[in-house]
Amino acid sequence: MELRIFSEPQQGATYDEILALALAAEEGGFGAFFRSDHYLKMGAVTGLPGPTDAWITLAGLARDTNRIRLGTLLTAATFRQPGPLAITVAEVDAMSGGRVELGLGAGWYEQEHAAYGIPFPSVGERFERLEEQLAIITGLWATDVGATFDFPGKHYSLSNCPALPKPVQTPRPPIIVGGHGRKVTPRLAAAFADEFNVPFAPYEVCRSQYSLVSEACEVIHRDPDSIIRSAALAICCGRDEAEVARRASNIGREVDELSEHGLAGTPAQVADRILHFGELGISRLYLQVLDLKDLDHVRLIAAEVLPAVK
Repeated sequence: MELRIFSEPQQGATYDEILALALAAEEGGFGAFFRSDHYLKMGAVTGLPGPTDAWITLAGLARDTNRIRLGTLLTAATFRQPGPLAITVAEVDAMSGGRVELGLGAGWYEQEHAAYGIPFPSVGERFERLEEQLAIITGLWATDVGATFDFPGKHYSLSNCPALPKPVQTPRPPIIVGGHGRKVTPRLAAAFADEFNVPFAPYEVCRSQYSLVSEACEVIHRDPDSIIRSAALAICCGRDEAEVARRASNIGREVDELSEHGLAGTPAQVADRILHFGELGISRLYLQVLDLKDLDHVRLIAAEVLPAVK
């Protein structure tokens, strides 16, 4: 099982705080450092000093880290035009020496769109736009140098695009699609994704979603095993019950709730639950770390959980 650290900087973090967490993840031997792509806090936290842009952050991390892979869960298709997004990701891929991954979703948090003046279409239109963005971004990256790319879409139209720059990674940076959708999401994962992620869901929901993706792959004659299965779960790990309770309190959560819906407990308890999820064929798990300043938390997971599940 590969473990990755996943952060939510919109809850309130500076770039330096994000960098410190990413470096702790890199030093601890985690496979990747990912961040959400949101512009508005959630819940009762103050959100100070305010949000940071996901791809500006990743560009900085590309230069300030050395080994760890970097990406988003998930960039919202409502936030950016697909052509410029393809340029941005390719550039950050080059800046990182080929360590970037693109998680792309339809967008769901209506309040942040209203807060920052971003159009928020109906759910049906958002998924139409997501499908076109996936087709455009992968199409741009797949276009031969010297050729041009055209896309006559319903929501986006590209004409005579030089499809540059190209990413460093070949054939392209990995694409991640995820969510709980029962129809469109599995179909898009089968058509475009290298990885399918189920965020913050119980064991049985994960099982069901992976089955739907496998069925969608079979429809288009794709090998279901060619898609990496992953999940994201909140984590609260401590050396004893008191430390677990303290960490849960610091993020405004209850230990029992985290134990039921995420990962909470001593390193041995957390490792056992991770291995249980691994029985679903999950080979990659994103650990949602909500207290970005608690670097000892990441170090504890690295020292005592990571070796137990590798």
